[in-house]
Amino acid sequence: MNTTSTLATRFARSTFVVRSETPLAEDQMRSAAPSIFAEGKHISRSERYTHIPTIEVLRGLRKEGFEPFMVAQSKSRIEGKTEFTKHMIRMRHAGQVQTRPEANEIILINSHDGASSYQMLAGVFRFVCCNGLVVGTVANDIRIPHKGRIQDDVIEGAFRVLDDFEGVDASTEGMKALQLRPDEERAYATAALALRYGERSDGQPPAPVTAEQLIEARRPEDVGHSLWTTFQRVQENTLRGGQTGRTAQGRRIQTRAVGSIDRSVSLNRALWVLAEEMRKLKH
Repeated sequence: MNTTSTLATRFARSTFVVRSETPLAEDQMRSAAPSIFAEGKHISRSERYTHIPTIEVLRGLRKEGFEPFMVAQSKSRIEGKTEFTKHMIRMRHAGQVQTRPEANEIILINSHDGASSYQMLAGVFRFVCCNGLVVGTVANDIRIPHKGRIQDDVIEGAFRVLDDFEGVDASTEGMKALQLRPDEERAYATAALALRYGERSDGQPPAPVTAEQLIEARRPEDVGHSLWTTFQRVQENTLRGGQTGRTAQGRRIQTRAVGSIDRSVSLNRALWVLAEEMRKLKH
């Protein structure tokens, strides 16, 4: 876990991210995600498109006890569009009692260029490795279109996601209590490999890494055979990359991190759903 006050990294060519151990100030967020502060919509949007001012939503949520700990934003090669592109904010509620190695988070996604509706998801942040998990099917996925008066809907949606965290906690504890056999760990990793690199049919080159590599632990805290630790190892190796692999021609490479906001969220959710389904089968 990083111990500096803020961590700013460019983790893909099209995305910037800032995460902090303490609530982010607005100037910190602006440096990485200026579109959060956009005062209007992109010129390409029609009159029917309602601008949802992300910073005003954020300030409203802060009054309700939510604080931002991470922001990310997609970049654009189109001149003048970066200030309107898709962005993501991860927030925690001050009422949480931090007695666990994870914190529940509300994930906000928005854009001002038509790339997405306003979206709220439930997430889990794991302190030991700075992993940001996204919950799959145990919580609301709230989408608010850019139409009409929506400020109240946004605030209400945040509390609906907050109410779902009891189910998130139950799922997490269930995964921690469930032990997997080695063949079950490989089965989970094999499914994750297909999610990340696509199904491989006969005659196609293999994925750049193996299922066994996805199960490898990066730190002592991840060693173990519970569904939760298996999920954590696979999730980090799948999304963060950095593993030694081989191309279809046999050349050695380092796997890349998943940088796209959309791809990161979709993979995170799919891996959570996969773990949930395995928990149900084993229960």
